[in-house]
Amino acid sequence: MIDINLLPVREARRKADVRQLGMQVLLAAILGGASIGFLHSHVVSRISETEERIRQMEADIKQFQPQLDQVAAFRKKKASLEKKIEVIEDLDRARTGPVRVMSELASHMPERVWLTNLTTDGNAIKMKGEGMDNELVAVLMRELKESPYFKDVDLQSTELGNSKGLKVVKFNIEATVASPKPAKPEDAAGMPGKAAAKAKVKVKGGAAAPAPAAAEG
Repeated sequence: MIDINLLPVREARRKADVRQLGMQVLLAAILGGASIGFLHSHVVSRISETEERIRQMEADIKQFQPQLDQVAAFRKKKASLEKKIEVIEDLDRARTGPVRVMSELASHMPERVWLTNLTTDGNAIKMKGEGMDNELVAVLMRELKESPYFKDVDLQSTELGNSKGLKVVKFNIEATVASPKPAKPEDAAGMPGKAAAKAKVKVKGGAAAPAPAAAEG
């Protein structure tokens, strides 16, 4: 019987398997290293591009900074002018508002009706007066309600009275002064400041007094 020694063959096969495994591991390491290197290169490239864009944007901001400062200064100046204009308009309304209201009141006062007392509290206005009859008081109420300068016109009370031997109707009216719209140039031409200041309201006794002097409070 012939004996064959297979140990060298097995050893050679084992060594071949080891070499093959080593080659596979080496190939995997090479591929992994290449992938990592590519990924690193890609990330570095993106970072470089981003940094370049940031530098470009900073350069653009620096280039346009004077224009941006001018725009900011313009907006600040515009806001300041708008506040000044608002203050001027408020002062103008405060200056011309009472004169216009009194002129409007005088123009809507019927004949044979006069005021004996006029008080204001903010936008609230209270009028006491006398008329020859109830119909004239109703006419005054209608006129005030149709005026754009008055709203919430309310007749508080009426009563019969006597004035210098004449029977009269005493009335008490409350209303709210509406904010008048700014006058147009043609309206202002039709009512100059001096003419408006001369508007008169009929008072008891038949005399005429300047409108501002009739107001109290």
